[in-house]
Amino acid sequence: MFNTTTKSMQWGEETLTLETGKVARQADGSVIATLGETSVMANVTFAKKPKPGQDFFPLTVHYQEKYYAAGKVPGGFFKREARPTEKETLTARLIDRPIRPLFVPGFKHEVLVMCTVLSHDLVNDPDMVAMIATSAALTISGAPFMGPIAACRVGFADGEYILNPEVEDMDQLRNNPEQRLDLVVAGTKDAVMMVESEAYELTEDEMLGAVTFAHEQIQPVIDLIIDLAEEAAKEPFDFQPPDYSDLYAAVKAAGEDKIRAAYAIMDKQERTTALSDAKTAIVEALTEEQQEDPNLGSAMKKLEASILRGDVVKTGKRIDGRALDEVRDIVCETGLLPRTHGSALFTRGETQGLVVTTLGTGDDEQIIDALHGNYRSNFLLHYNFPPYSVGEAGRVGPPGRREIGHGKLAWRALQAVLPAATDFPYTVRVVSEITESNGSSSMASVCGGSLSMMDAGVPLKSAVAGVAMGLILEEDGSYAVLTDILGDEDHLGDMDFKVAGTENGITSLQMDIKVAGITPEIMKKALAQAKEGRMHILGEMNKALTGAQEFSVHAPRIETMQIPTDKIREVIGSGGKVIREIVEVSGAKVDINDEGIIKIASPNGEAIKKAYDMIHSIVAEPEEGQVYKGKVVKIVDFGAFVNFFGKRDGLVHVSQIENRRLNHPSDVLKEGQEVFVKLLGFDDRGKVRLAMKMVDQETGEEVAPEKKNEDAD
Repeated sequence: MFNTTTKSMQWGEETLTLETGKVARQADGSVIATLGETSVMANVTFAKKPKPGQDFFPLTVHYQEKYYAAGKVPGGFFKREARPTEKETLTARLIDRPIRPLFVPGFKHEVLVMCTVLSHDLVNDPDMVAMIATSAALTISGAPFMGPIAACRVGFADGEYILNPEVEDMDQLRNNPEQRLDLVVAGTKDAVMMVESEAYELTEDEMLGAVTFAHEQIQPVIDLIIDLAEEAAKEPFDFQPPDYSDLYAAVKAAGEDKIRAAYAIMDKQERTTALSDAKTAIVEALTEEQQEDPNLGSAMKKLEASILRGDVVKTGKRIDGRALDEVRDIVCETGLLPRTHGSALFTRGETQGLVVTTLGTGDDEQIIDALHGNYRSNFLLHYNFPPYSVGEAGRVGPPGRREIGHGKLAWRALQAVLPAATDFPYTVRVVSEITESNGSSSMASVCGGSLSMMDAGVPLKSAVAGVAMGLILEEDGSYAVLTDILGDEDHLGDMDFKVAGTENGITSLQMDIKVAGITPEIMKKALAQAKEGRMHILGEMNKALTGAQEFSVHAPRIETMQIPTDKIREVIGSGGKVIREIVEVSGAKVDINDEGIIKIASPNGEAIKKAYDMIHSIVAEPEEGQVYKGKVVKIVDFGAFVNFFGKRDGLVHVSQIENRRLNHPSDVLKEGQEVFVKLLGFDDRGKVRLAMKMVDQETGEEVAPEKKNEDAD
């Protein structure tokens, strides 16, 4: 019934298996990839005809983590998987980015890739398995895909690169000083296509070494996919790229001068208007048949690319007149918004980000429900890209894949320099509002986020800056590496290479390649040029930070205290009664974890002190010989009981009240009266013994005992 093909190999410390032919047989390509006990099914389907008039490549990638894969039931009211999580969205982007450039140019048929996590062993991350499964499914599907690709994850500890480190090793790297890198690389046999990383101030050589190591390690996986395809691949789909050379010649003749003149305009909005007018003039100069040709858009883009790319490589001058390694003018401002905890406006040319920092308490931490378990995050970065930032009127809705991806890139760049939670017990939320965009708003978010957090008084280990690099690679091998690329240079170039870091090293690297043939030499040059740009930007950012940055008066103050774990129950009380009373009486927020670390938060310092004292009185032990202020709670014939240390009471014997004989304690005391007492010690039964007579009841200071008068004989 089934015509199953299976291929296996030893990869690192695990066995990698690819299987096809048993499941989802109506898909054009279906592969289940298994690494260890983590299995992902990738299914590929593509339309056999393009939609009429469609001038773009409609590739859609979905990645779904099923809770049953880890033996879990989804949370929430409906108890089923709902909208994609951030991890699922980011993984879908990871899969999309290296495969999109490898479809034959001109192929505009709809393609759907669906990856489903079927099993998760909590050791091998399914995202890498999904990328391999997708590549294999595309390779055997018959689609015009110039793969295969493979992908792996690389760690870096003790100076050694680690292939596919375990999920636990990569979890919350900020709390794992031994592990300094989480790098994902995807590539073909000959070239690296995509890089995504979170790093902890690695040098350029260390990062390049990690990329090279990854490319070497994926080679046997590519060979395995080829072995599978040799037995199980379908007949190649009969697709011939359209020949629109005659149309391109007509477009070039009608408008090359107009497009070149438009690209000579430095202002983005004026240039955009001139380009639109030039394209309109070109269309009007064409015949009716040429105007209706579905390849007209491709011909226009090809003309734009030839003009832009050729001029940059030949002359070394760019659209806005800059040199290849020149960064646009930068203006940095901090403290713009009076009521926020921290704010910054970062402007680089025609790209601008208004970035705001908010400091919260433990209650504000994000609880993330992942396949490998729940965890909390105290650093959040949200990126917003409204239509007005590029002068457009468009739909406004929830964050899309682009916003989530750009926000995560900035998050990776900045979280490497955050202080430890034990040193700075705040939840930090950074929001980047992109108010203008013409090239690399994600890197503007990095720079603005660093400034904004410093303005809020967050003690970052170092300032972080980011820069976007571009590449133009001609067929004859000549190339130009561009620093701080514009939107048009990104759109028509061959590489998007974003590098963020401190003056000491790289904290995040993201690279997308649109063509094969990027050599290590080109990457090395791009990294070196990016470092120069980063250092320049850091210098400009430092000008905006003058003097010590102080906390906003509107930000909560947080004080931490450590209590013995066996005292946690006493602080919380039955049903939370005690901790609720502390919060109500003091006015401060109180958060306690299983390790006995208590965070007390309030904008009011007195409220923090009151809560601290209340907790201290519960967990601390009274010291013999110390003087305490207490309250009389009960009077009996032989003395008075005084509440002097939290909930602790002790007896002041009638003989210890004053330095004279009293008929009854009520002669000088009444219930509710505040008194100073000295702790004399504990009796054989552990009862507390207190005294008042050796303490000045006005000042609370201990006084010397009076000498006893001796009667003469």
